[in-house]
Amino acid sequence: MKLVQELSAQYIAGIWREGKGAIRLSNKNPYTQEELASVQTASKEDIDDAYQASFEAQKEWAAVNPYRKRDILEKAVSIIVDREEAITELIIEELGGTRLKAAFEIGLVKNMIREAATFPLRMEGKILPSVEDNKENRLYRIPAGVVGVISPFNFPFFLSMKSVAPALGAGNGVVLKPHEESLVSGGTLIAKIFEEAGIPKGLLNVIVADINEIGDAFIENPIPRIISFTGSTKVGSHIGQVAIKHFKKPLLELGGNSAFIVMEDADLDYAVQAATFSRFTHSGQICMSANRILVQRGIYDAFMKKFTNKVLSLKVGDPKDPDTVIGPVINERQVAGLEKIIVDSVHQGAEVALRGEILGTVIGPTIIGNVTPTMPAATEELFGPVVSVIPFETKEEAIALANDTRFGLSGAIHTASVEIGVEMAKQIHTGMIHVNDVTINDEPIVAFGGENQSGIGRLNGQWSLDEFTTMKWISVNYGQRSFPY
Repeated sequence: MKLVQELSAQYIAGIWREGKGAIRLSNKNPYTQEELASVQTASKEDIDDAYQASFEAQKEWAAVNPYRKRDILEKAVSIIVDREEAITELIIEELGGTRLKAAFEIGLVKNMIREAATFPLRMEGKILPSVEDNKENRLYRIPAGVVGVISPFNFPFFLSMKSVAPALGAGNGVVLKPHEESLVSGGTLIAKIFEEAGIPKGLLNVIVADINEIGDAFIENPIPRIISFTGSTKVGSHIGQVAIKHFKKPLLELGGNSAFIVMEDADLDYAVQAATFSRFTHSGQICMSANRILVQRGIYDAFMKKFTNKVLSLKVGDPKDPDTVIGPVINERQVAGLEKIIVDSVHQGAEVALRGEILGTVIGPTIIGNVTPTMPAATEELFGPVVSVIPFETKEEAIALANDTRFGLSGAIHTASVEIGVEMAKQIHTGMIHVNDVTINDEPIVAFGGENQSGIGRLNGQWSLDEFTTMKWISVNYGQRSFPY
């Protein structure tokens, strides 16, 4: 709790201070509902101050030697390593994450910063030939300028850092707005890490705000050239439209409805383990989680029996207990939404294979079987420890079912024939899909992003470098051009 209290403030222009907004936000432990700390919200004036500070500091950052930039980013990793236990406790307290989840998230963060630390040395340009004599065309890779980042509550430390670290590595300034449910782990913790690592004051700013108070001010501000958002499709659609209206580039990592396909020839025990991890990690609060498990009819009953037994073995409850796998969802709104999906789907004919008890914000794992494609359990993103299981007959039907969604983020296919799995994967409209693996995958050098309503753009590795920079053409004429008049 000490870390939460220390970092419950705005971080603007290198200064820790109270916001000028009218609302005081309470930061609660989602499991105990205890107030950990509170923070005064940022006003529109605070947002403008943050962007102005980042704009000015970016000029200083651009002049810093690339090797020095690399060293600063690598130092940030060292700071995280030294404080890993304190960060773990923060993730448990503020997010209701388990120790397993915290270790997973912190590992992703360290790898992401290590990759971003290579960016200052990869700001390469090109010299290209010209159709004109005595002329050369130079292409310079330069920072976009200032990036606005909006992050979610589920994996906030990582999903904030996924944009913040590459944007800084590519030479940009950043203003970060974390979700109000994860203002420290997704926001001010990151500011503290980079402050200690030695970035210029004002380069990275964190504003904690209430959307009802600031409206679209964070997006509409004239300074940021890019708005990077991770969150729901509904909110992402609005952010994307506002960004485009103001000629800013939107990067959108949005919701998912991933299909986990189990063919009759799959290793059934392994598929059950992979499906369990794909659905119930962090209580199902991951955009890549397996929402729909598609099982070929011949093994449906055997799969359901093994899957139910496996899920029943998962410990549910206090995230502080190192054996806990399923802790709380983030708030009571999530509980109510999931309850409605379960009730409506059962009313439409779905069968409850396992119904977990609900205690406060803790939902016991729930498995809904014989789901049809039009039921809410199949059409909606299940952001919690609830999963639908759908039988199918042929691989063609499995592909059609997997594609029967407005989303297109991740997926998995389990089969003894890897090449059949790959051919099926090619026909499923997702940004990412994995054969004989889990749906939850993110690697620092591999393109990450969705299709359809799951997002716009790609992050990680070279793709992040491309997204957070722009190419500038400077031509040089060493002679004199001939003119027609």
